[in-house]
Amino acid sequence: MIKIKNYPIVFAVFTILFCMLACSKGLANQPAAAIEQLLPQAQSENTHLPIPALARHVTESSPGAQNLDGYTLTDLYKTVNPGVVAIWVITTQGIGQGTGFVIDMDGHIVTNYHVVEEATDVEVNFPSDFKTNGKVIAKDLDSDLGIVQVKVPPDILFPLVLGDSEQVEIGQTVVAIGNPFGFSGTMTVGIISGKGRSLDSLRASPDGDYFTSSDLLQTDAAINPGNSGGPLINLRGEVVGVNRAIQTTTFSSTGSPLNSGVGFAISANIIKRVLPSLIAEGKYDYPYLGLEGLPELTLAAQKELNLPQTNGIYVTRVADKGPSQKAGLQRGDLIIAIDGIPVHTFGDMISYLLLNKSPKDSISITVIRGKNQQDFTVVLDTRP
Repeated sequence: MIKIKNYPIVFAVFTILFCMLACSKGLANQPAAAIEQLLPQAQSENTHLPIPALARHVTESSPGAQNLDGYTLTDLYKTVNPGVVAIWVITTQGIGQGTGFVIDMDGHIVTNYHVVEEATDVEVNFPSDFKTNGKVIAKDLDSDLGIVQVKVPPDILFPLVLGDSEQVEIGQTVVAIGNPFGFSGTMTVGIISGKGRSLDSLRASPDGDYFTSSDLLQTDAAINPGNSGGPLINLRGEVVGVNRAIQTTTFSSTGSPLNSGVGFAISANIIKRVLPSLIAEGKYDYPYLGLEGLPELTLAAQKELNLPQTNGIYVTRVADKGPSQKAGLQRGDLIIAIDGIPVHTFGDMISYLLLNKSPKDSISITVIRGKNQQDFTVVLDTRP
C-alpha cells in the first residue's frame, strides 16, 4: 500500500519486517546463554467459494504459453486486468492507495487488511475508468485480508477465479497486476520462488507476541508499494495468491522500499478457506495449538540440545492452560508429525493447521521426548 500524506505525492515507508518470534519472555528453565546464541528465534502460532469462471483462459498448453514473447502475456492481461481494481483510501493521516480484485458478482473485492485498516472512506477505480465508493465489510489481521463491497452494475464486474495453490510449483511462471506507486494496471512477470513460507501476522497475542501467518508463496515478480492486495496469477489466468509484502533493505530517494526480488503472497487455498466466513460473518476463527517453537533446527542447535534429528519443531514454550499444555506437551519436546504426517519446520505445522483444521478439532501430535517417541491428542481452541 502507498500512503500519500497531506495530498502532495510523498510516498510513506512501506516497511516489512521479517523476524521470527522470540519466545523467551517469562519462561522458566531458560536454555544456557551459549545455546540461545546458536538458536534462531522461535516462531509462535500466537504466532470454496462458488466463483464464476472467466469467459476465457490462457492455458499452459496454449501455443507459446511458456515463452514470454508477448503473445501469451498480452492475452492473459486482457483477460484478467478487467477484474483488478485500484483502491484509494482516506484516513486521518491523508490518502493511501493499494490494489484489489473482484471475486464474485455480488461486488466483493479482495485486498489486504493493511490497505484498508485505517480507512474512513474507500474509493474503487475499475480499469474501465468507472469509479465508485466501497464499504469495508471484513478485516482479518491473521491473514492480512480485507474485503470491500461495491454496488455497481453487473457489466462492471469481472470476477477472477481462485486456483489451487497446492498445485503451484517452484519455477512456475506467474504475473502480478497492481498499482505500484500509483501506476494503475501495471503487470510484472516472475516465477514462484518458494512455497510454505511463514511471516508474522498482524495480530498480537495476549502476551504481546505475534501469531504466525503461513502457507505463503514467495515470488520474484516485481512487487512494490501499491501492489498490496493485488492478485498473483498463473498462466491459466487463475489467482494463486494475494500479494502481501516484500522483503527489502533498499529504499528509494522518497523513502519507499524498492523490490529486491523477494515478495510474498497469501496462498489461494488460505483465501478459499477464510473468505466465505469473512463475507458471511465478518471474521474467521483460526485454530489454536498454544505453543511456540523454533522455525527450524540447525546442526549446531541439534548438537547443543542433544536431539536425535534436525527435522521437527523444538518446543520452546507451551501456553499456560492452552490446548497443548492440557494435552501434556511440554517445553523441550520435538514435534515430528501431526496426524501421522511428518512436519519438518514450524511453518509446515501451522500450514497444516490453517488449511485443514478448525477450532474444536482433535489432532494427534507425535513427539520425541528424551529417547522416547510419544503421541498426544490435542483439542484445538480458537486463537485468543
